[in-house]
Amino acid sequence: MNAPYPMLWFDDRAEEAATFYTSVFPNSDITHIDRFSADVPGGTAGSVSTVAFTIGGARFVALNGGPGREFNESVSLVIECADQAEIDHYWDALTADGGQEVMCGWLTDKFGLRWQVIPSNIGALLANPAAVQAMLEMRKLDIAALESAAAK
Repeated sequence: MNAPYPMLWFDDRAEEAATFYTSVFPNSDITHIDRFSADVPGGTAGSVSTVAFTIGGARFVALNGGPGREFNESVSLVIECADQAEIDHYWDALTADGGQEVMCGWLTDKFGLRWQVIPSNIGALLANPAAVQAMLEMRKLDIAALESAAAK
């Protein structure tokens, strides 16, 4: 069996999204683009139907499925970061151009996809109730502030 992978539904911005995501993450690439043929209902001949890409080596497919489907909070992609510089990089890139900051390290990118940008040691930090309380007051997570709270 091959490993499962997510199929991300976009109205008509699959190629734009895949290009954006592969520009943000290292070791990422667009691997294949499929186009609608003239005899396929629902698409314009020659327009992009799906884009296969990798983010950090993980496989994804973006689908131009048309309107009526939106991402929501029930699914998010998690980015475990080694340090504050990584958190800042991904946070800034993914909230740019219309992305939205949410609480506790969550954000919504300009395409509506939800992300969690967290330190790799989040489990250990959140074992302390003071660190949990500190996180609840943050949007982008501040590792130093979480570690300080956890040390109390």
